[in-house]
Parts: sequence; structure tokens; C-alpha cells
Amino acid sequence: MKISLGCDHGGYELKEIIKEHLKNKELEIIDVGTYSLDSVDYPDYGGKAAELVAKKEVDKGIVICTTGIGISIAANKVKGIRCALCTNAYMAKMTRLHNDANMLALGAGIVGKNLALDIVDTWLDTDFEGGRHIKRVEKITDIENTL
Repeated sequence: MKISLGCDHGGYELKEIIKEHLKNKELEIIDVGTYSLDSVDYPDYGGKAAELVAKKEVDKGIVICTTGIGISIAANKVKGIRCALCTNAYMAKMTRLHNDANMLALGAGIVGKNLALDIVDTWLDTDFEGGRHIKRVEKITDIENTL
């Protein structure tokens, strides 16, 4: 599996922890930045990570800022992206099962390292349930395509 990772300065340290964790799981990582604690704008990196997912150059994406809010909003502006901000493993599981989220957003100032890794693992290990949820995900896509 190939994963895009993106963050702003507020998510940099957690991104590096997650990147190492994913590499240890032998996943391929495309890190679109940022690469330091220097102040940057989260839309630049949320958008880059999301574009890779939308173009199917990666399978899924993970984005991180201080709260996860701004970077998830930015990622969700890319057509075809369903980025879910999760603060616990149950949310991560449900957004994969029911929403087929193709991106995960985390808030580095909200979740600690251990919780973040649990969220990431749960999200990556959970498949879309399909069934009655297909119609609902299609309705989300319809909204995106008509506005």
C-alpha cells in the first residue's frame, strides 16, 4: 500500500513518528512535506497529499496539523477526497466502514503519539463495509459533482 503524508509545522513531529511507524510496516510513503518546524500554510500540504490520492498515485493519505481541522478542510476541497478527522480509533474504524474515507486527518495537539498510532493502524486495517453504505457514499459524490 502506498500512502501520502502531509503536514504543516504543527503536525511535523507527529508526521515523522507516523512515517517511521508506516515504514516499519513496510508501506510505501510519499511525504509531501513540510520537512521542518518552520511556519508554513497547511492548505499547501493538505492539498498536495490529497491530489496524490485523487489522482490514484497513492492508495490513501494522512494529513496532520495542530488540530486537524484546517488541513482536513483543505484536503476535502480536492474532488474525490473523503478526509475524516479522527480523535479515536472508533471514529477511524467507522469512517472506513461506513464512509470509505480515503484520507485521515489528525490533530497533533489533540492526540498523543500512542493514540495517533492506534488511530492510524485502525484506519488502515479497516475495509469499507459496502452494502447500504455504497448509496450514501455515492450521494456524497453526487453533491460534489453538482456544485
